[in-house]
Amino acid sequence: MPNSVVHFEIPADDVARARTFYEKTFGWTIKPFPMPPGKEYFGVTTRKKGEPGIDGGLMKRNMPGQPFTNYITVASIDAMNQTVQANGGTIVLLKQEIGKGMGWISAFKDPENNIIGLHQVAPAPPKKAPARKASNAASRKKRK
Repeated sequence: MPNSVVHFEIPADDVARARTFYEKTFGWTIKPFPMPPGKEYFGVTTRKKGEPGIDGGLMKRNMPGQPFTNYITVASIDAMNQTVQANGGTIVLLKQEIGKGMGWISAFKDPENNIIGLHQVAPAPPKKAPARKASNAASRKKRK
């Protein structure tokens, strides 16, 4: 189904304290996640591979009152932001790249003041054509 919830983020004032709480309370695995320099982020694994559910992230709170946020994957953040606004929502985080090759995010407030994140997947890198092997006749000519 399109527009599925695929990720969550937990903001924390004290990341170490939050990490300990979620690991001990739910048995989640929380490990540093590679990010651009200057940004600290932790990947949160809530399930074993193949089990239902989604995984998420844990990070330092960026603004007072920053809530727990669910992210919905959409085909186009630009198009969805227009749809959100046309239906009474307000954009609170403009589209921005997550990290090289990881896609983009944005966030909006719905008419009930809930904040929801949007995620747009980055296009797959172009596949390189396999190197061609020289034909047997060409290989024989090179040996002569």
